[in-house]
Amino acid sequence: MGGVPWKRVELVALVLYALGFYLVVIRRSLRLSHDYSGRLYGLRAGSLAGHLNDLSDAQWRNFRGNLPILTVVMGAFLIVVNTLRYCYGLKGQGTALLWLILSLSYLYYLHGACVVFILLISLINYSIVKLFAHYKYCTSLIWSFNLSVVILNRVYEGYSFSSFGENLAFLDNYRGTFRWHICFNFVVLRMISFGCDYCWTIHSSHFDHKKHMQRCQVCYSGKTCYFALQERGLNVDRYTFLMYLCYLTYAPLYIAGPIVGYNAFAAQLEVPQKNYSFTQISWYGLRWILNFLLMEGMTHFFHYNSFVVSRLWQKLSPFEVFIISYGVLNFMWLKFFLIWRYFRFWSLVGGVETPENMPRCINNCHDLESFWKSWHASFNRWLVRYLYIPLGGSRRKLLSIWVIFTFVAVWHDLEWKLVSWAWLTCLFFVPEILVKSLSNKFQASRSLGMLVHREFKAIAGAVTISCLMVANLVGYVVGPSGIKVLISKMAGKEALPALAFIFTTFYVGVKLMFHIREASSSQG
Repeated sequence: MGGVPWKRVELVALVLYALGFYLVVIRRSLRLSHDYSGRLYGLRAGSLAGHLNDLSDAQWRNFRGNLPILTVVMGAFLIVVNTLRYCYGLKGQGTALLWLILSLSYLYYLHGACVVFILLISLINYSIVKLFAHYKYCTSLIWSFNLSVVILNRVYEGYSFSSFGENLAFLDNYRGTFRWHICFNFVVLRMISFGCDYCWTIHSSHFDHKKHMQRCQVCYSGKTCYFALQERGLNVDRYTFLMYLCYLTYAPLYIAGPIVGYNAFAAQLEVPQKNYSFTQISWYGLRWILNFLLMEGMTHFFHYNSFVVSRLWQKLSPFEVFIISYGVLNFMWLKFFLIWRYFRFWSLVGGVETPENMPRCINNCHDLESFWKSWHASFNRWLVRYLYIPLGGSRRKLLSIWVIFTFVAVWHDLEWKLVSWAWLTCLFFVPEILVKSLSNKFQASRSLGMLVHREFKAIAGAVTISCLMVANLVGYVVGPSGIKVLISKMAGKEALPALAFIFTTFYVGVKLMFHIREASSSQG
């Protein structure tokens, strides 16, 4: 009982510090956005209190601009699919055919004649899977083919029809409104998923559903969780070309995900998801609208991303560089949160449950492992199933992370700044893995007191957040070319007070995260 008052006092002190920190950050952010507004790129006429709107991020600008027509398409598709499914009792192959017809019309609008490239590559991958599935090296062949596709698509920028003959050159005038090879990176993940799931089903599935039910509250209640849908193999006759094409082109998840495995997708075309009720899905949509309004307020009042695009961060003080970097990370998190939840909502209404991509706020992650489990979480699950475990899992963790993060960088784009980000992340990951291993040993032997161990974890968490900030600064803010400028700003004596304040803030943030986790576990 004596520890309870002490923790309450600590919590009050931490909250007061956090409030003071955010007041400072908000005031400085407002001043920076106001003072530099005339020199920032990407600002457009806004609709809130006469403020300019930061639309310097192309991905957010395109999504926001196309949101009205996208919502009309979503509504039309869902009405057609759900009406026909209800009237004619469509399941499995029938639902797949319906979604395939609608999805191909969607793809034709997006990519025009380039849909031919998508179908051709998909057919080659399907043929490889079906021809070599019984051989042990099949998964290696699938991976080799799809990695080659990712690289060649980027090198040749989606290819031109004229390169295949002058008589096809006219098709280059009908390439649609969206570059097909950008979206195709998600299709590559689905092609690998289909191939591996089929091969593993043929060679036997080792998923113990009874053991899983004892640990899973969803499955124990009589429903079926996403993990169970994904891990248990389907009958071999469910891996058809029709279902495969529907899976690759499924409209709600085609552009941005979230990523769903083939087994889980095909199972839900047969029996639509029942884990989310109508009320829960409606509340999910309402929360999305509220978060969209939050984003509108953020981009109108705080022009973080525009500072990066304009490269004006080089003229700021070390503390102001931190504020811009912290703001950009929060902007990126909210941007992806909105994009992924929009398409997940579309998929849920269509009867297909996918993993939640952003299950936890970016400001509630104090180690690299939890950060990557909570940022693009469906991709994380995909990497674990199709790359991490086949590479040896926890037995070869220190080596496999280099392969995994390099793949993640190449999959996103062929840019050195992304490879630099990947390798920096791995460099920071290695000490965390070693420290966690030592920490677990200390816990097991009870050689450290709870207080000392808690403080050690808080300091380690602050170091990890600092490393994350550096890696993301290089990957998304300054780039490899700006490292020298960044180091020169942060290495001087005048930067020491700012660095001390930043590290203290991270330490306080980690301690607050401890309190949040403890409160959540006590309620659970």
